Formats: sequence, structure tokens, C-alpha cells
Amino acid sequence: MGVSSCRTESPNSSPALKNTHSWNFPLRLLSVLILVSSFAFAQEDSNIETLETAELGLFEVSILGLVEGITEYLPISSTGHLILTAHFLELSDDTVLTDKSGKVVFLEKPSAENPAGIPLTLEVGINNYLIIIQFGAIAAVVVLYWNRLLTILFGILGKDRNGILLLRNLMVAFIPVAVLGLLFKDLIDRYLFGNLPVVLALFIGGVAILIVDRWHRKQVKDDLGPDLHELTLKQCVFIGALQCVALWPGTSRSMMTIIAGYLVRLSPNKAAEFSFLLGLVTLSAASIYKGYKVGLPITDAFGWWMPLLGCLIAAVSAAIAVKWMVNYVGKHGLAVFGYYRIVLAVVLAVVFYV
Repeated sequence: MGVSSCRTESPNSSPALKNTHSWNFPLRLLSVLILVSSFAFAQEDSNIETLETAELGLFEVSILGLVEGITEYLPISSTGHLILTAHFLELSDDTVLTDKSGKVVFLEKPSAENPAGIPLTLEVGINNYLIIIQFGAIAAVVVLYWNRLLTILFGILGKDRNGILLLRNLMVAFIPVAVLGLLFKDLIDRYLFGNLPVVLALFIGGVAILIVDRWHRKQVKDDLGPDLHELTLKQCVFIGALQCVALWPGTSRSMMTIIAGYLVRLSPNKAAEFSFLLGLVTLSAASIYKGYKVGLPITDAFGWWMPLLGCLIAAVSAAIAVKWMVNYVGKHGLAVFGYYRIVLAVVLAVVFYV
């Protein structure tokens, strides 16, 4: 695509993306986390049987954290991969969770209106846990794009017009998914969190990526598109509207926002950067909302350090994934992700239905 490094053309791009030596620390930290998790898990041989009765173990935490971090900002659907990962780790049943004392953990405690309450099941607990550990992926973008965030801060303080325009654009693009997500949350949870919807979304999304990527290569020159603060309100609403499609698990919020960026003629790097920054807003809202609603039941069931470890692993793996993706997409475009999604959808269809 005519871009030979992971550096964007914006003067506000984070210096962290320019320093290839910064790979060393995340890689070493990730290795330490995996080794610590594996060692601790190996020391709990006597507790392995409890994993079958709805306990989230160190091995599961490590795998879920890695999958969350690696897939959150790649256009391959983190939700889809996490649903499937939870399925293969046998974390998708209706077992009722209990705390350390053996008492049932409730999402909603018994009351006069609902004497039975709503107990927390393993499947519901894991689904909410996965949203909470998105804080790790959020932290990765904060670190990598701190320069852009400082520009926004200066814009709020009235010292950088481009920063306030970028903030405006992100907020406008965020509004559609916030509204539709709240309106249709229950319907989405009830009908779309399953293997078949995810497989279909992976396949259709893969085809869409291949079509849009081919069009973009022919129509858009890398350095001729607008910068992020130069997007019009109409373009931002369009990006936000396409992000709503990602409410269907398996679609990928990153995929839809990057495709939308392509369609408004952003360069590959800038489309990816806008996707990451918009994801910072969207994921923060979702994680804070879930943390407020179910944070205490989750820590009662899994302990406080399990979500913390998941966040740490997700943060390091997300930072590595973001750095790699910016470099790769700038050089080669999105096609590889389209082929990956199609192949994965076919393999999963065979596993589940043949």
C-alpha cells in the first residue's frame, strides 16, 4: 500500500509506535506472566478436578487473556474467538457459581419481587468476565497512543483545535453503538451469542473484507486521505453506524470501523488508528458498565486477582498485536484477515455441524 513502516503520517502519532526496540519489554513481560501462570497451575494438581465444577483456573485465565489481547484490535472478532475459546475450555455451561464459603453468588439477590433471585452461572460469569478484562486492551491503546490522547486533552483545555475536533469525531462515532447496544442488549445476548451466529459472522465478514480491501487498493492512495480530525460529522456518523453491525458477535468492531474508514477514504494506517481510538471509547464504556453491574459477583466467584491477571495478559498481548497490525496493514492491507476469517468459519462449521 506504499507505507513501509508502522509510523502513521500524523504528527500526533505516538512515538511508541516508532520504536521497534519497545517490543522487548512487552515480550519479556508476557513470557513472565505465562510462566508464572503455568507454574502456579502446575502446583494446583490437587485442584484440577474443581475446574470441571465451574472454577476459573490459571490456565483458563491465561488463555482467555491472550485471546482477548490478540484479537481485540484485529479485524477477526475478539467476541467470536472468546465465545469459541470458552466453549472449547468447557466454560459455557449453566453451573451455578459459589464463593469460597460455598454460598451461591447472585447476579440479583433475592428480593420481595423476585424471591429466588438470579444466580450467577458459569456461562454468564465468563461472558461478563471477558468484558471486564477488556480493561487490559484499553490500557494498551492508552500507552501506545498517549500522544493522540494528550492532543485531545489540550483540545479540551482550549489549546489545540485539532484535538477537540478529534474528540468530537470520536464521540459522534460512538453514539450510535451506545444507543443501539443499550436498546437491544437483551435480544443480542439471547439470540446471537452462540456458535452458529459467530460462524456466519466470521464467514460473511471475511468476504466483506476481501471486497472492500480490493476496492480500497484501486481507489485510495495512502497519503491522500484526511487526517482523523478532518473527518466530517457525516463521515463519523457513517463509521459509527457500521460499528453497530459489530453488535452481532463474530463480526468484529475493529473490522467494521476499519472498513468504514476505508469507505470514507482514510489510509490503512489512519483507518486502523481511528478504529483503535474509537475502540478505547467503546470498550471503556462497556467495561465500566459491566464492572459496575457485575463486578462484585465476578470477584466473589473468581476472586479479585483472576480478573487482574487476565487484564495484565490482555494488555501486553494487545500492545504487541496493535504494533504488528499497524505495520502489516500499512504494507499489505486487510486481505489476510479476510482469508483467515473464511478458513476459520469453515473449520468451525465442520467441527460443530459435520
